[in-house]
Amino acid sequence: MKVISTNIGSPVTFEWNGEKEQTGIFKYPTSKGLFLRQNDVKDDTIIDRVHHGGINKACYLFSSDYYSYWKNLYPNLTWDWGMFGENLTIEGLDEFKVRVGDIYKIGEVLVQVSQPREPCYKLGVRFGTQKILKEFIAHNHPGTYVKILEEGIVKSGDNVVLVEKSSNSLTVQQFYELMFLKEKPQELLSLFMSNESVPQYKKDRFKKYLS
Repeated sequence: MKVISTNIGSPVTFEWNGEKEQTGIFKYPTSKGLFLRQNDVKDDTIIDRVHHGGINKACYLFSSDYYSYWKNLYPNLTWDWGMFGENLTIEGLDEFKVRVGDIYKIGEVLVQVSQPREPCYKLGVRFGTQKILKEFIAHNHPGTYVKILEEGIVKSGDNVVLVEKSSNSLTVQQFYELMFLKEKPQELLSLFMSNESVPQYKKDRFKKYLS
């Protein structure tokens, strides 16, 4: 895997249900490296710190491999890296293979895979339609958030090197799928609950599905 683009955003104001709101999802490529910190990316915009940023969502990675799929669906948009609000656009990122808890070295930074991205209405704001939420869920390639174990700079062109594979086989895709399945498979749920890297607040929400 390799970093194709480093992306950062400024606040954008939009109207939602008659009220003015702001979002940081409008991210664009930057020629500078990004400094990844424990709770966020330095100089990036995070408006809603309840749902974005923090230990488990310090930095968002999305695969460049699926851009062609989305460009075909939305050919009239002005396309560039960062369209999905990702800080790092990664070539070769495959949610079906990447495990929750995997540790990677990216540039100077050591990161650990924590959880997939759940789309919200602000992705619809970026794409100009809320129908993308169902399309994004159905596509099953959500990208992933990472924890920052060692802070530092990441630049475009940096390799993403696996340092330690999680002993728990739960993949990012399985985590994502589990969130939207009405019937939660007990074997997958057990894998989810026993994964030390799954955020505790997520486990707490899923306890009610345990048989």
